[in-house]
Amino acid sequence: MIYIVEDDASIRELELYALKSSGFSVEGFDSAQPFYAALKKQLPELIILDIMLPGEDGLSILKQLRMNQNTQTVPVMMITARGAELDKVKGLDMGADDYMTKPFGIMELISRVKALLRRAVRPEETPVMKCGPIEMDDSRHLITVNGAPITLTYKEYELLKFLLVNQGIVLSRDKLMERVWGYDFEGESRTVDMHIKTLRQKLGEAGKLIVTIRNVGYKIGE
Repeated sequence: MIYIVEDDASIRELELYALKSSGFSVEGFDSAQPFYAALKKQLPELIILDIMLPGEDGLSILKQLRMNQNTQTVPVMMITARGAELDKVKGLDMGADDYMTKPFGIMELISRVKALLRRAVRPEETPVMKCGPIEMDDSRHLITVNGAPITLTYKEYELLKFLLVNQGIVLSRDKLMERVWGYDFEGESRTVDMHIKTLRQKLGEAGKLIVTIRNVGYKIGE
């Protein structure tokens, strides 16, 4: 089940139609209250959340989702207005997994939804991975730094995992976009950069282990 929170009826209906036509179960809401009521009855696999909403806005809803143990790991795609760069940064900092800017193409929406829902194959041979003080127990979906657990969004987790699996290897932004997000759209390297930024912040001092390779991408470790 996918939940869409969008107050513009025409956009909401278009999203509902497109996703239903692609085989997804979808339900739409025009504001926070009916959305919260639906969450109590059924948790979705994905939430598409507009930022500009009447009453409680999307960023406030996102904050509530990430504070609630039942919804803190549900993937959330934020929908932002054109040019609202600050909203994108705030959304990612607060735990959004992806964002799209209005106006957007329906095929891109469907592709991003599929990518968010797709779970990467977990490396059976390396259920526990380490790099300095960072330890990932993939079987328990647990990240610790110096033994202290930290909370990551789904995409931050998948990004860190892919870096750890390829420890010491330089990974281009295109490769990270393809393997972690599951798609490749021109000009979307900013998505990778923003997630690297929030990941480093959550890792604290250990965030320095993620090294920027200028004009190429990123790597973790030596």
